[in-house]
Amino acid sequence: MHATGRIPDEVGHLILSEDGAVIASGGELENAEQIGSAVMSLLSCTSKAHLWPGDSGDAFKKISITYTNHTYVICLCNKNIHVVKRKFFPHEPFKV
Repeated sequence: MHATGRIPDEVGHLILSEDGAVIASGGELENAEQIGSAVMSLLSCTSKAHLWPGDSGDAFKKISITYTNHTYVICLCNKNIHVVKRKFFPHEPFKV
């Protein structure tokens, strides 16, 4: 199942293979190969040991990239790279 519609405030999703090929996409990220390319460039800066967990278990859990009104959440699952675009509602700053 590739649909990720269970994620609150999701506006699009992208699933990439280990080599960056688009497996599935939807919403605002439908056929968004340029986003996939940017994600793969970002992940290329990360050590392979941190991408795909081995015995050490040191792989990252998720990467979030936050803009003014949306955020991209990137995570790895079953040798696939999942990217979800969500609406972002910034919290008001705490007043002291």
